[in-house]
Amino acid sequence: MLAELFAVLAPVVIVSGIGYAWARSGQSYPMEFIARLVLTIGTPSLVLATLSRADLHPAAFTSMALGCVLVTGCMGLFGWLCSRLFRQEWKVLVPAFLFPNTGNMGLPISLYAFGEHGLALAVAFFLTLSIFQFSVGIALSGNAASLRDLLRNPIMISLLLALPMIFFDLQLPRWLDNTVSLLGGMSIPLMLLTLGVSLASIRLHHLGSGLVLGALRILLGAGVGWGIGAALGLEPLTHAVLVVQSAMPVAVFNYLFAVRANRSPEQVASLVMCSTVLAVGLLPLILAWWIPQVN
Repeated sequence: MLAELFAVLAPVVIVSGIGYAWARSGQSYPMEFIARLVLTIGTPSLVLATLSRADLHPAAFTSMALGCVLVTGCMGLFGWLCSRLFRQEWKVLVPAFLFPNTGNMGLPISLYAFGEHGLALAVAFFLTLSIFQFSVGIALSGNAASLRDLLRNPIMISLLLALPMIFFDLQLPRWLDNTVSLLGGMSIPLMLLTLGVSLASIRLHHLGSGLVLGALRILLGAGVGWGIGAALGLEPLTHAVLVVQSAMPVAVFNYLFAVRANRSPEQVASLVMCSTVLAVGLLPLILAWWIPQVN
């Protein structure tokens, strides 16, 4: 079991560690260009390639999407309650609890832990959460997000293109399938490298509260994911991916939005860094329970 857990987490830690070391060594990294490349080309291609090839039943996709909506709602409530309990600004904690790192970290971990089918389910969670990120998340950062802007987002376009393939069992032409598979293959390595570079640029403050709230974000996410999965009667694999995605650490983009809105960016940076470090220790415990359940 230890070897299996190491095989799951080692690629994530090593590749993000390379990004971290690259940035700390003073090497240049075109963050804006790579982020735009992954957002507009890589991730939409990964979505299309994964969902077109996976034998994902429409009911499984719908269950995962519903589970994501329920988990997001519950975590938003917990974020608000924690803001009252710890006397923090709710516009800082609620987004941190709402939006975990289901892309940069959640997708590769789901792939290495549960295979291609697990990745397809993780993509379903990621896509559903992205709708909230590009609407509610942007609104909480102080910027208005219109429906037109949401529908023009490349990830949303890929979702609209993928849905007919899932619900009507359609296939991409071979040439297009090969193309999006090639382009989508760059996404996960670049996501992890960018995660490491992003963490290297964060300066820690509020370490104590970051550790406490970061641990709460992961543990509450896992607990909420487990409870909602049990209430929905999900199959073991779907349930496992829901729990793992729900337990991801605070997403880096929360820090970027906090900087843009000038809303306690140091505190958000602490939440991102502390929860990410804690995830390396806590996620193996979650995976150690779920991997035997689905194998």
